[in-house]
Amino acid sequence: MLTVVTGGSGSGKSAYAEDLLLSYGLGERIYIATMFPFDEESHRRIARHRQMRKDKGFETVECYTGLADLTIPAGAHVLLECMSNLVANEMFQKDGAGEGVVEAVLDGVRVLRESAAHVCIVTNEIFSASQAYDPETCKYQENLGEINRQIVEMADAAAEVVYGIPLYIKGVRRDDGRFVE
Repeated sequence: MLTVVTGGSGSGKSAYAEDLLLSYGLGERIYIATMFPFDEESHRRIARHRQMRKDKGFETVECYTGLADLTIPAGAHVLLECMSNLVANEMFQKDGAGEGVVEAVLDGVRVLRESAAHVCIVTNEIFSASQAYDPETCKYQENLGEINRQIVEMADAAAEVVYGIPLYIKGVRRDDGRFVE
């Protein structure tokens, strides 16, 4: 099952995604961390996310680029946090996919979906701002938007988290908050 969780910065999307993955019960839990630790702020955010998932039974796998090259145990429960960082890494890291970012990331999502029992992908809603950006940022937004559109299309379920409250966009939700498979 593939679920996509989106929301703005500080919306509660990460906590919701972790709880959703935990609701699927026992099994190997893999947390794919995509934030490249490039400055002090990124180190703080990484530490905060590690603290959030402490004692939840996640094995952390750092993957900044090359998602399709990961080997995930069959039947695992996988949380990819987050698509926005992965896309930036693929576009701007020297070992990233560059112009082939959309295809590279979607191939990686397909690989995850084929091997894992449950995949939950967290992504950011960055498209509400109306200001003009430089061409490089516009290209990033275009790529992330295309990837988000395609992963939601292939997903079984999708939700946007607003102020900690999930708004269900796609899929049927049970009373306990899990999506029906």
